[in-house]
Amino acid sequence: MIRALTRGPFTGKHITVIIVAFFAVVVGVNLIMARAAIRTFGGVVVDNSYVASQNYNKWLDQAARQKALGWSAKPARGGDNRVVVTMTGTPVSGLTLSAQARHPLGRLPDQALTFQRQADGSFRSNEALAGGRWTLRIEAQAGEQRWREEQDFR
Repeated sequence: MIRALTRGPFTGKHITVIIVAFFAVVVGVNLIMARAAIRTFGGVVVDNSYVASQNYNKWLDQAARQKALGWSAKPARGGDNRVVVTMTGTPVSGLTLSAQARHPLGRLPDQALTFQRQADGSFRSNEALAGGRWTLRIEAQAGEQRWREEQDFR
C-alpha cells in the first residue's frame, strides 16, 4: 500500500496545494520564456508585408539574374576588427563593394561599411566592426551588374 507524505488522510487541502503549485510553476516558466523572447527579437521581418508581397516576383527575377552572374563573397575578420571580403567570379576592374552590418538581435545599431580594394584583389573595410555575431548584407556593383547577398558573420 502506498502511503501519503501526510500523517492523516489525503484531503481537499492537499490537492488544492498541489494544483496551485503546479500552475504557479507553469505560469512562472511561461513568464520567463515570454520575457526572454521579447528581449531577444525585435519582431520586424518586413516593414509592410503587403508591399513585400507585391515585390515578390520582381525579387525572384533579380535573384535569378544575380545567380547567373556567378559571383560569391567570403567575408573574414581582419586582425584590426576590419572586415576583409574576398570576391570570386567578379570582373577584375570596376567593382565596388559596400555592406550593411546588422546585429541579429538588434542590440547594437546597424553599421554601414565601405571598402577599399587591396593589392591582392580582396576588399578591406574602412570601418572596424565590433566583435560578436552580425548579419552582413554585401552589395557589389560593376557597371550595370549588381549583386547582393546576406551572410552570417562572426
